[in-house]
Amino acid sequence: MQDLTTIKSLLAARGIRPKHRLGQNFLHDHNALRILLAAAMVEPGETILEVGPGTGTLTECLLQAGARVVACELDRDMAAIIRDRLGTRITLVQGDCLADKHHLNPALLAALGSGPFRLVANLPYAAATPLIATLLESHPQCQGIVATIQREVADRLTAQPGTGEIGPLTVMAQLLATVERVALLKPGSFWPPPEVTSAIVHIRPRRPRPDLPPELTGLVERSYQQRRKQLRNTLGPDFPFPEGFDPSRRPETLAPIEWITLARAVSRHTGP
Repeated sequence: MQDLTTIKSLLAARGIRPKHRLGQNFLHDHNALRILLAAAMVEPGETILEVGPGTGTLTECLLQAGARVVACELDRDMAAIIRDRLGTRITLVQGDCLADKHHLNPALLAALGSGPFRLVANLPYAAATPLIATLLESHPQCQGIVATIQREVADRLTAQPGTGEIGPLTVMAQLLATVERVALLKPGSFWPPPEVTSAIVHIRPRRPRPDLPPELTGLVERSYQQRRKQLRNTLGPDFPFPEGFDPSRRPETLAPIEWITLARAVSRHTGP
């Protein structure tokens, strides 16, 4: 398991410094890595997606556990370190992990293949929200997520109705999965230390996968664009609110399951 001295030496040997714009904060705390790996419970032979491997600290642990690792690294300098250290022991895709808001990079999809996989990663902060949402909503072959993310994102994933943290990510994540916050990590667990606290989360997709109305995502996003407004003002006077539903409610007061009721009302109103 790489320590901080090793990580710094690998970068210094190539004249590289951590790139703040890419969210490069290298997890070097061995206790935090053990917690992450214990939550992941990687099994020999399973396919693990790692996004943002950096110098390969977690990557090497995943290989030691017997995983087939598919790593995606945006930074060509970090990708070069991974190639030099691990060669053909992993499948490396250099580039952005996402093609757009709802789909993975096609090269990454090809590397993963058609079978099941899980995401285990120390995620760059900027990638966490769109990647988690994409995997849950558009890629049912993803069997689970264990990752370090910004604490604020973890709070949104686990938020309850009536709190300021609840939002579209909360709704979709809790409808499609169960979310557990495993641990909090202090900034000193990373180098360079970020200005925020991080969290390890374990996200388990629901099985069988819920059959959500196609109108759901757009309805939730539209409503939360003006989260302080009453739904009847945001959605308009012609919105087919179901009988007994109070249209003066604000989106942040709704439990995730209530959004399904609203989306189904839209579906019935518009018809086939």
